[in-house]
Amino acid sequence: MGNNLARQLIADHLVEGQMRPGEEIALKIDQFLLHDATGPLCALQLEAMGVEEICGDTAVAYCDHLLVEADSKNADDHILLQSAARRFSMWFSRPGNGTSHPIHQQRFGIPGKTLLGADSHTPAAGGIGMLAIGAGGLEISMTLTGQPFRLPMPEIWGIHVTGRLPDWVSAKDVILELLRRHDVDGGRGRIIEYYGPGVGELKAMDRHVIANMGVEVGAVTTIFPSDEEARRYLAAQGREQNWRPLAAEANAAYDVDEEIDLSTLEPLIALPSSPGRVVPVREMVGQKIYQSYIGSSANPGYRDVAVVAAIVAGRRIAPDVSLDINPASRQALGQLIGEGGLAKLVQAGARLHQTGCNGCLGMGQAPAAGRRSLRTVPRNFPGRSGAKEDQVYLCSPETAAASALNGVITDPRKLGMPYPQIKDPGGASAYDGLIEAPPPPSARPHALVKGPFHADLPDFEPIGEELTLPVLLKLGDNVSTDAIVAGGVTGLSLWSSVPGMTSIAFEPIDESYVDRARVCHGNGHAIVGGRNYGQGSSREQAALAVRNLGARVVLAHSIARIHHENLVNYGVLPLLFVETGGLERLEQGTVLRLHGLHTWLRGPGQECDIAYGRDGRNEGRLRVRHSLSPRQVEILLAGGAIPWMRQRRTHSQT
Repeated sequence: MGNNLARQLIADHLVEGQMRPGEEIALKIDQFLLHDATGPLCALQLEAMGVEEICGDTAVAYCDHLLVEADSKNADDHILLQSAARRFSMWFSRPGNGTSHPIHQQRFGIPGKTLLGADSHTPAAGGIGMLAIGAGGLEISMTLTGQPFRLPMPEIWGIHVTGRLPDWVSAKDVILELLRRHDVDGGRGRIIEYYGPGVGELKAMDRHVIANMGVEVGAVTTIFPSDEEARRYLAAQGREQNWRPLAAEANAAYDVDEEIDLSTLEPLIALPSSPGRVVPVREMVGQKIYQSYIGSSANPGYRDVAVVAAIVAGRRIAPDVSLDINPASRQALGQLIGEGGLAKLVQAGARLHQTGCNGCLGMGQAPAAGRRSLRTVPRNFPGRSGAKEDQVYLCSPETAAASALNGVITDPRKLGMPYPQIKDPGGASAYDGLIEAPPPPSARPHALVKGPFHADLPDFEPIGEELTLPVLLKLGDNVSTDAIVAGGVTGLSLWSSVPGMTSIAFEPIDESYVDRARVCHGNGHAIVGGRNYGQGSSREQAALAVRNLGARVVLAHSIARIHHENLVNYGVLPLLFVETGGLERLEQGTVLRLHGLHTWLRGPGQECDIAYGRDGRNEGRLRVRHSLSPRQVEILLAGGAIPWMRQRRTHSQT
């Protein structure tokens, strides 16, 4: 049996470990991606580690999230990030260039290379055959110092694609179909690899859309072959020399097999408030809407906005609807201007916003409370739009445009017009002189430029051998990092300040958590949850903020991969229930007692019993387990990744 493409690329970059699912492997990373919501914290981490030189072929820092600039904090973060790019020899993309993922694919993406990004949607680059993985910022910082990136070897989930998309069905419907089948955690511990004749019917930016949202299924990453379509795309960007053919070998084997026939798909829509609540659009028609939102990294191409312009051309949107247009890149915006699409949108009554992430994570364009908002974004977690009582639906640009015209959810196949055929106008000069190259070593500054809100990272004491911890929060399934540390205009402005992010921890779920945690901070506390705890965004702030409030243990039925890494890197012990009914036996206020913790973690067994009770009484014992590698155990017992890295650097210098 031949090798699939994912295993080929892993083998090409394998530094340590065996390629057996579940075993820890270490990969060499070629490229790095940071942005203004996660990059400032990375800069402070590199400074705290005493780093002077970074590794890798290419590192790029993008200003794409913090664009509302309601006060000085967003601008201060941009200045800090630019100074970090100059100090550590990174490329720097200024505000206004657009969202990191499409720009990186346009200007820096190379088939066959590895890309590690401080953003969960980094796998979008798999659309042109990169092995692209999202991670927490501290994981990025460690890898930038020359450490390989470590993760459990994923299973490879091969999806054989046949057929061709019908009219009015597009790439967003492909990934929504996968979410309809498997919900938000069906891809945990897996890489999704698309192959087969149907792949050739998908354009490079279609693949980008599908790869971007593979993380919503819980996948480690997504990869497509690098074929003639990838070559055409790179040639249009003026970078054909970076193309190389990549594909699964003949008769390649996969750990999991699935089929998608594109010709059988129909327009789909994800209901509030989870990407996994997917139904056909035809089942929701006629429901009144308030907003249609076009853009984000999940539909970032010229085609994704141009098709909307073609649909609304010569018409007016419904009087009670806001049609919000967010071109994802300066290149797409320039193409829309040049091809006349922007004028069509403006004349139809659309609102134009700056290039960037914007309302995808609540930076403006929040919908009215309780009113339906149809969005082409990747996520619709509660409150992520910036409105606490939001009703966000995920759909294709075609469905959003049709619904904006009629004022109600509309199956685009019923518009009674020919399906627009959009051609890529090409053009690769949009960023000339607007992405700052790394300075030569002689011109690099020696200090970061910090704003008044930036402070040094705190030092945390290592986890103890004996722990007695009250449960301060009991949570359910699919708690997202948006619920742990929120985004939005206010939340995102606090992400590079530890006191700032700490002040809003779990605010969407329990506004009393911060005050209660501060009361028992010296003794620590535990958080317990259900399945898929910490899903969604890679924001390490969700681990750092609760650690700063004294969280020492998170116990859940399952924990999302990136958040699990982030907890370990900040010295919080992630544990898993062994018994299916474990969570039901605990309540807020229950006390957990862990004895001989260091001995257990360093020992051969991954399971142990912990006592629990209330009011000084033992009520029983719970069977729990950890999934830490020996390296992660040492990071945890050192107090987190930063002190662990300092120790290693000290030992290497003696």
